[in-house]
Amino acid sequence: MTQDVELKALRWRCRRGMRELDQLLERWLDRCWASSSDTEKEVFRRLLATEDDKLWRAFLGHDRLDDDDAQQLVHRIADLAP
Repeated sequence: MTQDVELKALRWRCRRGMRELDQLLERWLDRCWASSSDTEKEVFRRLLATEDDKLWRAFLGHDRLDDDDAQQLVHRIADLAP
């Protein structure tokens, strides 16, 4: 898969149906994807596979994800300025 095709596919997967969650994920994709390591990109892919309600609760700090790397990425995404 070419990088452009993968980026489009990821952008589509960032559309979750909840505007706030969409914006958080797309912001990281726009600002950080290109400079991220392969490991961090894989963590982001795993994060996108997380159920919406569980992911949103992790962003709010109400729940913690079982995947420690994904949880750390949630914190980094949440800390990105709008």
